[in-house]
Amino acid sequence: MESMNKSEAAIEAILFTMGNSVELSRIADAIGEDKETTRKLIRHLMDSYREEGRGIQIIELEQSYQMCTNKEYYDNLIRIAMHPQKPVLTDVMLETLSIIAYKQPVTKAEIEKIRGVKCDHAVNKLVEYELVKELGRLDAPGRPILFGTTEEFLRSFGVQALDELPAVDPVRLEDFKAEAEEEIQMKLDV
Repeated sequence: MESMNKSEAAIEAILFTMGNSVELSRIADAIGEDKETTRKLIRHLMDSYREEGRGIQIIELEQSYQMCTNKEYYDNLIRIAMHPQKPVLTDVMLETLSIIAYKQPVTKAEIEKIRGVKCDHAVNKLVEYELVKELGRLDAPGRPILFGTTEEFLRSFGVQALDELPAVDPVRLEDFKAEAEEEIQMKLDV
């Protein structure tokens, strides 16, 4: 009985992870069972979900199976989908994004040199929000990843091309440089 539960759990994990339909033969190969045993395990899962009134179900599509939402809960999904959560960009993320936008293609090391602190989390979040993407790798030791902005970045900020980004005011640029030099000097004096 325990191997059956493990096999069912494996099927559940496969269908959840894949998202789309998966052929019976691929599921059988993945769990190390024959097709008929796999079909019985899937049917058992389908019956269990139905009997328990679960929010998910498994459907059969021409010798393939897919995990999806139980249609009984569509209204709940529609209510939440009508109010999508817009990602919020923190000051750190905005600062990192502006460095990438103006300096691209740019590596994390270059961003960190400008900011003076680690930027892993900010860059990862910007990639997750599809505002930044990997453009390739720098031909240097360690082959660091080069980052640049995406079309989603352009859409989100209402520009058609990067050359439409506002130019940095030369006076403010000098102020920024002076502030950065002061910070570096303070760190060196400590």
